[in-house]
Amino acid sequence: MKKILIIQPIHQEGIKLLQNNSEYEYEIVENTDINFLKSKIKSCDGVSIRTANLSGEVIEAGDNLKIISRHGVGYDNIDLEASKKKNVTLAITATANAVAVAEHVMFMILNISKRGNMYDDTVKSGKFNERNKLPKTVELWNKNILIAGFGRIGQALIKRCIGFEMNVFVFDPFVSEEFIEKRGGTKVEDLSETSKDMDAISLHIPLNDKTKNIINYDLLKSMKKNCIIINAARGGILNEVDLDRALNENLIFGAGLDVFETEPPTENNPLLKNKKVFLSPHTAAFTEECMTRMGKETVQNIFDFFDGSLENSKKVKL
Repeated sequence: MKKILIIQPIHQEGIKLLQNNSEYEYEIVENTDINFLKSKIKSCDGVSIRTANLSGEVIEAGDNLKIISRHGVGYDNIDLEASKKKNVTLAITATANAVAVAEHVMFMILNISKRGNMYDDTVKSGKFNERNKLPKTVELWNKNILIAGFGRIGQALIKRCIGFEMNVFVFDPFVSEEFIEKRGGTKVEDLSETSKDMDAISLHIPLNDKTKNIINYDLLKSMKKNCIIINAARGGILNEVDLDRALNENLIFGAGLDVFETEPPTENNPLLKNKKVFLSPHTAAFTEECMTRMGKETVQNIFDFFDGSLENSKKVKL
């Protein structure tokens, strides 16, 4: 019988898969202390993990560890070198969260462009008659949006942008022009140059040495003043101090962040008090439907690995 360690709870539908499979036993833990995890992982064949850090020290302690199944698509919380050294396979829930995140991006763009919080507060605070004094909203129709990163989330997002009759540009060096054009977008080769002409930018790229702080003050000040930036990918891609400065200097219209360089963000993070930014607590994928899909796919990836049927598209190249 194979033993699976579930680090941080997943949806009950995923747990049911384990309960109904007599070849597996499992334990759910919420304590993410390194020493605690080292003691728990020692005899495990597989691990499910959400957002907690899975350090090299913990991975190395897994004497029987064969598979790490990430509940999500990002994996910067997992020590890749240690995984590679131990020949551990890393799987992601590649097909589960695209719709939820794409919808959340549109929700953020609409909230910002339509000044949702401001207009709602105006009515609730008894200032309805001051509506003519309010700053105007903007339309998405015929606006240019750049989707940076064209994986499953980017591909789900483009459908929704086209539904609003936006002009979609796509930056992704690893995706062909033909593939992008078939989905209604225009491929661009230079992120910085293209950003200058955009009304909206949505980030869907991984965090690495090349992408860290790729959205910085110099780039922000070159953008159109009506530009809206959304980051529902990974904190650190966008420099938060630079973003706060750009918003305060009216260099761009607004921003929406679902992810932060430090999570939770520190109390002195200036964006927490900036009224031009819309924030959510890394919950873009937190729909009931998506959490169900991710819970089930996280467990199914473990089953498929041991059955020898795990798709390559769900494996992270280490």
